[in-house]
Amino acid sequence: MSIDGSWSAAAAELGGAPFPDEIRKSIRLVVRDGQYTVTVGAQPDKGTIVLDTTKKPMSLDITGTEGPNQGRTVLAICERTGDTLKICYDLSGKSWPTEFKTVKGTQLFLVTYARDKP
Repeated sequence: MSIDGSWSAAAAELGGAPFPDEIRKSIRLVVRDGQYTVTVGAQPDKGTIVLDTTKKPMSLDITGTEGPNQGRTVLAICERTGDTLKICYDLSGKSWPTEFKTVKGTQLFLVTYARDKP
């Protein structure tokens, strides 16, 4: 299962609250060959992404190499169904989330992406 492609955020929540629509609409994720670029507004964040498909749900180790997350590792889980990609990130970098939901008082960030049409 590959998550390579261009994705736009269809829905997002952070710490149990909906993410502001005006920011969510500007989120774009591109994954190619173990590299990612995510753009929020005009600010790109680039790095490496390691997908472990043997875990259920699949896990991601995301390491920033350029931009606001340079030098940081973020742990996440993901699932892809057709043209929908759901990723739950632990922005604290402490552990992989255990489910696809966020809770108030945490740094869990859940994004549902829709594949961009060519």
